[in-house]
Amino acid sequence: MSGDDDWFERALRERDDSETDADDADPDEREQRDDGETDESAETDSEAGIEEPASTDTDEDVEEPLSFGGDTPFGDGEREDSPTDGDDEDPFSMDFATAFENAPMPDAAGGIGGESSDGDFGFSPGPEGSEPTTFDDEEFDSNIDRIDIGIEGLDDMILGGVPERSLMVAIGSAGTGKTTFGLQFLRKALEDGDSGVYITLEESRERILDTADEKGWDFSKHEAEGRLAVVDLDPVEMANSLSSIRNDLPRLVEEFGADRLVLDSVSLLEMMYDHPSKRRSEVFNFTRSLKDAGVTTMLTSEADQSTPYVSRHGIVEYLSDAVFVLQYVRGDDFRETRLAIEIQKIRDANHSRETKPYELTNEGISVYQQANIF
Repeated sequence: MSGDDDWFERALRERDDSETDADDADPDEREQRDDGETDESAETDSEAGIEEPASTDTDEDVEEPLSFGGDTPFGDGEREDSPTDGDDEDPFSMDFATAFENAPMPDAAGGIGGESSDGDFGFSPGPEGSEPTTFDDEEFDSNIDRIDIGIEGLDDMILGGVPERSLMVAIGSAGTGKTTFGLQFLRKALEDGDSGVYITLEESRERILDTADEKGWDFSKHEAEGRLAVVDLDPVEMANSLSSIRNDLPRLVEEFGADRLVLDSVSLLEMMYDHPSKRRSEVFNFTRSLKDAGVTTMLTSEADQSTPYVSRHGIVEYLSDAVFVLQYVRGDDFRETRLAIEIQKIRDANHSRETKPYELTNEGISVYQQANIF
């Protein structure tokens, strides 16, 4: 493999070279670099500041993508909602339709609508007599190795934990804590004596380390000990080198001994491709390489502007083993906004399907499993 292709080792070398320069830098310049919002800045999350690469084909563009055999499982065009043929008659019986008529449904603002949303909005123990979903881990028996996410309250919503080597994604809009979610997921591995890799397409390596150190997670110490690698890549560079990265990733993960990997965020990678079928094929093959690497992976993704329950391009949630939705929830009077988390799916795991409030503080994310949102 040529030096140009070894993006991982090159990034680590550039990191070491930059540390000497950083020590001699003007304190005022370092202060200016550190200014800005740590988690999910508006400038990072917008598409306006990112230029898409030229559509000219290169040798890598025509390289045969990885596959399971046969064609990629995605279509060649944009996903469209087909209108329903036939008349407007309700296909269900009247009694069945009536039974679901008053069921609470998420509204357009991300809140919980229906009759159950008439009460006060905020943290509440819930309706009288209701109990949160609880699991008895002592009675749980599984032959699958499992891990904890590392987020207080959220792990209690998953029976036994998430299967190892799962590919997970945290979906949310700007400011919901996706970066913190990924950092906290990696922190759990480091606390347990394992190793991890953090790949960021949004922030600099120094900013990620400073953010984690500020929360008391000692990422700089873990990096110095050789158990953590933080790699910052330009989205355009990654898109242009994705074939090389995809082929190298399993080997690099094995050589580093990584148990967990975070990519923040897959949305920026998706934006680098103009054609929907090209985007789906590249993301599919990249996620396949992560699974082949045998590492437990957490991706972050921007939510679609029209609904908080799907990713921006509607691809990654179908390729993932687990999906966590982070969203804003507003009361009917719009006087207060809360943060809420929902486990959309986890393969091979029983989990709560309730929407629970959480807080984003200097110590990370805490989910209030005993509370409800109204």
